[in-house]
Amino acid sequence: MREKIKNLENAKKIREEARAAGKVVVFTNGCFDLIHAGHVDYLEAARAEGDVLIVGMNSDASMKRIKGKKRPLTPAAQRAAVLAGLLAVDLVVEFDEDDPLNIIKALVPDVLVKGADWAEDGIIGADAVKEAGGRVVRIELTEGPSTSEMIKKIVDKYGDKTG
Repeated sequence: MREKIKNLENAKKIREEARAAGKVVVFTNGCFDLIHAGHVDYLEAARAEGDVLIVGMNSDASMKRIKGKKRPLTPAAQRAAVLAGLLAVDLVVEFDEDDPLNIIKALVPDVLVKGADWAEDGIIGADAVKEAGGRVVRIELTEGPSTSEMIKKIVDKYGDKTG
């Protein structure tokens, strides 16, 4: 599974090989702190949009900046390993920026996927993908599971005494 975890340079080579082979490359991104059924549904739907699914995953440092100092709960290496273990995921690429614009511009995927909770004009990288002839797909999220709700349930039940 860990062979699916790549740096950006390796991912760019794999993306070019896929392009040369006529394959459709799909990209999505996220923090994926506590993987739940909603994530799995989302990633399977994203993968169904093409032949190769590349997942950009926020680094620990970028998660702290965007989610707060208590996050991530799961270190990047572990989050990447779990993502790489999912059948729908072909590659995992960690990025340190607060948003995925640089990685999207570097990979130029054929399809950019985000959750339907994002308006298309708010999806980072959408313009770059469309200008290159690609498309943007918004996927409906599974009702129920969310990392924030999982964290809230744990804190409500155990407080700070989870060990």
